Amino acid sequence: MKRYALVTGGSRGIGRAISARLAAAGYHVLVNYKSNEEEARKTLEMIVAAGGEGELSRFDVASPAEVSRALEEWGERNEEAYIEVLVNNAGIRRDNLLFWMTDDEWHDVMNTNLNGMFYLTRALIKYMLNKRRGRVINVVSISGMNGMAGQANYSAAKAGVIGFTRALALEAAKKKVTVNAVAPGFIDTDMTRDLNQEELKKIIPLGRFGTAAEVAGLVGFLASDEAAYITGQVISISGGL
Repeated sequence: MKRYALVTGGSRGIGRAISARLAAAGYHVLVNYKSNEEEARKTLEMIVAAGGEGELSRFDVASPAEVSRALEEWGERNEEAYIEVLVNNAGIRRDNLLFWMTDDEWHDVMNTNLNGMFYLTRALIKYMLNKRRGRVINVVSISGMNGMAGQANYSAAKAGVIGFTRALALEAAKKKVTVNAVAPGFIDTDMTRDLNQEELKKIIPLGRFGTAAEVAGLVGFLASDEAAYITGQVISISGGL
């Protein structure tokens, strides 16, 4: 029986690496993207070239209407299937010091990073609970664990996801559904290209930025049967930071 996984923000960076990793593990991967179809297609082409299966799924995670429409349409086309693995990876940054932060900078980050995760998980968890099998894996950040200057919005959103992860893990455990989070540190992606890598490497014990493939490896493990006894955890992947 075909097994399905959905990766939000799957068109680039960490999302692309996670999509490829889950496809390699045998999942049919729904590669979610908001607007960059060209990059999303590159992710799908990578999956297919490696012998995997997948499809594109365009919707804005921050829009409950778009989330509902996309999932309903997918369900109508796949009546006997359900999404077994959900990776809430979609995220944006709108960094600013708090006294300069605009309402839009606050709400945009909250809507994508926190509310979007809620809309997707609420919609899909019921199928996992009914089937007594599922994985919810939330991509957070060390910013949500420790805070970071200039990221009050991002830190608050990711801290909210961490609290959500731990609470839902308790709700879902009796139905054999696990809920975990991975907290990347500084990972070499488009999202971190504006940072001063040479300076930041000095504070990272391992002395380098991580790779998207390393994060994907952790997510792949949490999605696997070997991780069936791990739930409610936030695992940092930060080079010791």
